[in-house]
Amino acid sequence: MAQNGQLQPGADRGFFGHPRALATLFSTELWERFSYYGMRAILVLFLSASVANGGFGWSQSDATALYGVYTGMAYLTPIAGGWIADRLLGPRRSVLWGGVVIALGHYSLAVPTHGTFFLGLVLIVLGTGLLKPNISAMVGNLYGKDDPRRDAGFSLFYMGINIGAFIAPLVTGALSKNGDWHIAFGVAGLGMTIAVIWYVAGRKGLGEIGARPTKPLAEGEGAKVAKAVGITVGVVAVLAVVLALLGWLRVNTVLALLTIVPIGIAIFYFTKMFADRQISDVERSRLKAYVWLFIFAASFWLIYDQAGSVLNLFAENSTDLDLPVVGEISAATLQAVNPIFIIIGSPIAGVVWLRLGHRLRTPAKFALGLVFNGLSFIVMMFAALAAVGGEKVSPLWLVATYALQVTAELCISPVGLSTTTKLAPSGYTAQMLGLWFLSTAVGDAIGGQVGRLATVIDQWQYFLILGSASVLLGVAAFGLVKNLSRLMAGIH
Repeated sequence: MAQNGQLQPGADRGFFGHPRALATLFSTELWERFSYYGMRAILVLFLSASVANGGFGWSQSDATALYGVYTGMAYLTPIAGGWIADRLLGPRRSVLWGGVVIALGHYSLAVPTHGTFFLGLVLIVLGTGLLKPNISAMVGNLYGKDDPRRDAGFSLFYMGINIGAFIAPLVTGALSKNGDWHIAFGVAGLGMTIAVIWYVAGRKGLGEIGARPTKPLAEGEGAKVAKAVGITVGVVAVLAVVLALLGWLRVNTVLALLTIVPIGIAIFYFTKMFADRQISDVERSRLKAYVWLFIFAASFWLIYDQAGSVLNLFAENSTDLDLPVVGEISAATLQAVNPIFIIIGSPIAGVVWLRLGHRLRTPAKFALGLVFNGLSFIVMMFAALAAVGGEKVSPLWLVATYALQVTAELCISPVGLSTTTKLAPSGYTAQMLGLWFLSTAVGDAIGGQVGRLATVIDQWQYFLILGSASVLLGVAAFGLVKNLSRLMAGIH
């Protein structure tokens, strides 16, 4: 039974020992991630493909930067999406409308014109902002804060994400191999359409979860919000006009400005939350710990999400893709390796976290993730050295890299989702989930610009620098475990 929009701990074990409603959210997210990762697997390859081969003919440096900014923006808008759910629509309707907008975005990408391509990217970014934080918030509301199944439930939910992420590159990679880029984008839209249908069909089983805003707008607040939005739109429009008049409205300028946006918003948002007088001292202490977890997560995503850009291009240019028995595959197909490991590892991680209970604290899990993530780029350093002189290396180098990155991801991502819902101050659950995804936005946006260095310095040096930095940050994070655990005030 649900009370105050949250299922009672242990009341429902109909889905592999978890609440039945998890099945609806699991399946919806599976197909949404099919659409996202299907497009993500081919985005850089499409942008850098020659015009004769149906692409945009961009340089690899610009393609990497746009990829980083796009993925960063897709994880930036959940801040607004969380606010809309908390104050206006409620999580349930936010997820529905987000799914519809994402589907329209993918179908726009399927139209072979430059204008519809960029319109599609904008629509996907906006729709993702509505869907991502709110579906995760509803997963969190299936459990009490002290329910020992909570981390395991998020790991199971995370496995659904990666089933979609596994299937998608196989489909879009096969389609794009012959230059059928826009058909591949359309298939990604079909996946999002299935997600919407599944969600509508199963949402009655959610009961009252996510049905209403947790902190509705007070009288008079709506006008203030509308004014703030109008001012923001006006400032952006004026900035665009000024840049155009100065002759600076170019791709590189826009990408650089968009890289700064998530960093500025992160600083602003943390400052705003700390200044909220309704937040208790205990909640403020937990927020202090969360700042560090946010920094660790952003550092993790800076490296990890280069799988779709720098590592994808390495697969395209420096990897032997002619496999025994299978034959030649596309570089995008290798993007399916990562989710295979997660599908295998997620239930294992769920069992491990359940067995360890509170003995391995969240900050220690983050520290482990940073170390493993850094080691993955150390492996890539050796792969890049083997590829010096134009040699094609075995795809097993990338397989080993993804194995280490998945180990890192299972230490950080599902755990971070769960911890965010536990550390969230009262009335801020969906917005805190947006803040969690903002860590990905910061990491991806910076990573897109950092990725340009891979075409400037030797690749082995690039991987060595980033890998070593992540390992050192992980070691430093271990030294902060006790202090961060104290700041978390009883949240493990």
